[in-house]
Amino acid sequence: MLGLEGLQALIEALAARGHDVIGPVERDGAIIYDHIAGIADLPTGRTDRQEAGSYRLENRSDDALFGYAVGPQSWKRYLHRPIETLFRVRRVGEELAFDPPRDQAGRTAFIGVRSCELAAIAIQDRVLQGGRYVNTEYGARRAQTFLVAVNCGDPSATCFCTSMDTGPRAGGGYDIALTELLDGRHEFLAEPGTDAGAALLAYLPTRPANEADWQAAHDVTDRAAANMKRHMPGKGLKEALQDNPEHARWDDVARRCLACANCTLVCPTCFCTTIEDRSDLDGQGAERVRRWDSCFTRDFSYVHGGSVRTQTRSRYRQWMTHKLAHWWDQFGSSGCVGCGRCIAWCPVGIDITAEAAAFVEGQE
Repeated sequence: MLGLEGLQALIEALAARGHDVIGPVERDGAIIYDHIAGIADLPTGRTDRQEAGSYRLENRSDDALFGYAVGPQSWKRYLHRPIETLFRVRRVGEELAFDPPRDQAGRTAFIGVRSCELAAIAIQDRVLQGGRYVNTEYGARRAQTFLVAVNCGDPSATCFCTSMDTGPRAGGGYDIALTELLDGRHEFLAEPGTDAGAALLAYLPTRPANEADWQAAHDVTDRAAANMKRHMPGKGLKEALQDNPEHARWDDVARRCLACANCTLVCPTCFCTTIEDRSDLDGQGAERVRRWDSCFTRDFSYVHGGSVRTQTRSRYRQWMTHKLAHWWDQFGSSGCVGCGRCIAWCPVGIDITAEAAAFVEGQE
């Protein structure tokens, strides 16, 4: 068991071992992920209220440090970066010199990773490292990342991880998993997930957990699971989407969708990128940059002569069918982890669980 002083010691120990420690902080009306030095930087006593097209922060009645669900950012931005220079090229006389990117991967520690986000990182691992074509920049950062998970006790109204089998309790993929206990005390049940996690816990001020501590920790995630009201259909969803490319529901959702790409930008598993070449004004150098892109933009499917998907209908169909159906064929799992970000941050409140249910119910 870790007390508050133990959590502070954990953060300090990671920093002392050369990790750049990233955790939840409150900024501009949202809980995001940024550099932290200790527990004073965490969003103490704050929680989020989310619904379709709605996100706001409120005060809690306690001093929970992790009493929220998920915000607009995911850990993807630190592993699969929004903008990344792949190389630079310079004129040296009559020759060209190619320089590697200046930003080299360093040691990083993530504090407060939810179980759905662990599942998202595992999906990104398969996509960006599991095939023939490996994203070496992602792999270098991933190899040096220490993950401290926090089991979820306060899901938002947009969460549906139980139906995706990704939470609310972390099942693996972490170095250390914490469960915040606020039943008349403020402690954390700490579970090692790797040898590195066990070695770090042995260094910290802890006490052995007893049976009551374990029961209290399981009660936290059991209550979280019981409080989840949204659910993604399971049986028949893949077939319902793949077999109905001309379903009238695509027209219905297209009338509401703004094609703004918010859903893909907040999604912790979307991985689409584009490549840009940028030249210096004096003509003496250039760089190749990779940046996030989205299948909701018209230019994403551009080939010589025009875009393949010119209508919002076809772009929404591409996103949803790939995420919930074709992803199984490519990567062996769904591309959705049930975090609910795409529901909360959609300006018009489109609910992916409701859209999926409409297709499955139409098949019955």
